[in-house]
Amino acid sequence: MEKQKSPLSLDELKKLRKQIRNINIEHRKSLTYLDRIALWITERIGTMGFFFIIFAWTIFWLSWNALAPVALRFDPLPAFVLWLFISNMIQIFLMPLIMIGQNLQGRHAEKKANADYEINIEAEREIETILQHLENLNEKIEKINRRLDDRK
Repeated sequence: MEKQKSPLSLDELKKLRKQIRNINIEHRKSLTYLDRIALWITERIGTMGFFFIIFAWTIFWLSWNALAPVALRFDPLPAFVLWLFISNMIQIFLMPLIMIGQNLQGRHAEKKANADYEINIEAEREIETILQHLENLNEKIEKINRRLDDRK
């Protein structure tokens, strides 16, 4: 027969319990000013609102330079060289910022996953202790029932 571990008492369990950390607050405190800027940009660029702004800007730019009177066009059709240059500059500057923001978000997700793992380990230990206490109580109840049955 397998030897049972003696269950932890509630006091022992309370002593082992760690204070729950708020990973979101810890992560925010660990960010530098530049990290916050990168996250701010990443969070705004990855929205439909930003997409619609870029889309509207592109439609306006191309339409103006294709349909406006020739004297008012500043980026002539068909090359749209200035539009291509500005679009490429936006991409060149935003790409690294988005990647930095995604790396920061990834580190935050990893911290949250580690905190969840710690909580799961703690919960498992508590559940195991509760089950051991229940098994011990069940054994005691069975002994009491046997004694009562023997008295009859």
